[in-house]
Amino acid sequence: MIIGIVGLGLLGGSLAKSTKARTMHEVLGIDINEETMMLARMSGAIDAPLTEANIKTCDLLFLAVMPHIAVEWLEAHAPEIAPSTVVVDLCGVKRSVCSQLQPLAKKHGFTFIGGHPMAGKERSGFVSSTDKLFESASMILIPDADIDINTLEEVKNFFLDVGFANLTFTTPDEHDRIIAYTSQLAHLASSAYVRSPEALRRRGFSAGSFGDMTRVARLDEFMWAELFCANTDYLIDQLSILIDNLSEFKAALETGDEDKVRELLKEGREIKAKIGES
Repeated sequence: MIIGIVGLGLLGGSLAKSTKARTMHEVLGIDINEETMMLARMSGAIDAPLTEANIKTCDLLFLAVMPHIAVEWLEAHAPEIAPSTVVVDLCGVKRSVCSQLQPLAKKHGFTFIGGHPMAGKERSGFVSSTDKLFESASMILIPDADIDINTLEEVKNFFLDVGFANLTFTTPDEHDRIIAYTSQLAHLASSAYVRSPEALRRRGFSAGSFGDMTRVARLDEFMWAELFCANTDYLIDQLSILIDNLSEFKAALETGDEDKVRELLKEGREIKAKIGES
């Protein structure tokens, strides 16, 4: 197959590298950063640039860019995409993207599937990409209700071939509701936590827990601000729950209620035991 990738940052670059390392597929890629394009060519992550002339040759076309760029790019290039091409976006929100790109695909006759790889790092860019990023990860897919089952099977097999351990099928609404808790709230809480003045005075006083809490605070503020603001309803719901839970601890500490503190800690420990490590 011929694989096209728009955006060769962490996700797009890793997808290109994984495809070349694990399959015999040809990879075409494009990125606005000229240095990234040079590195992608020199490292063998892509076979050639993705151009207006060869877009129509792609069997699979991945949009590994920020949500608004994915929409703008596909709107601009939809007439050049062949009916046989399957377009998959890799954005971190799905309602705002799928609501615009699914009708666009139907209008121009190609297939669109919403997607979100459950893999990442705190560092971005092609230089941070790796052909091992998707090992043991879950790939979330949001196919249209009338998608051809054979097409979906081909897409599924591709993701398994490049290293994903399993695929999860869902709807745009369920994706955004759950991801607000599992991903967005974690990044927001980490960013808020590290803004304490004690963060600059912590040397010699911190261990693994500090690193765990602050790791994802090293984020791309442009991308994450867009993701947060595209999912405000569900993210605010989760933020309110977190604030309420923290307020319970605060109230118990203010009154010196050690039994209540112990009870809250026990509840958290038991929930963590039920959900496991992942």
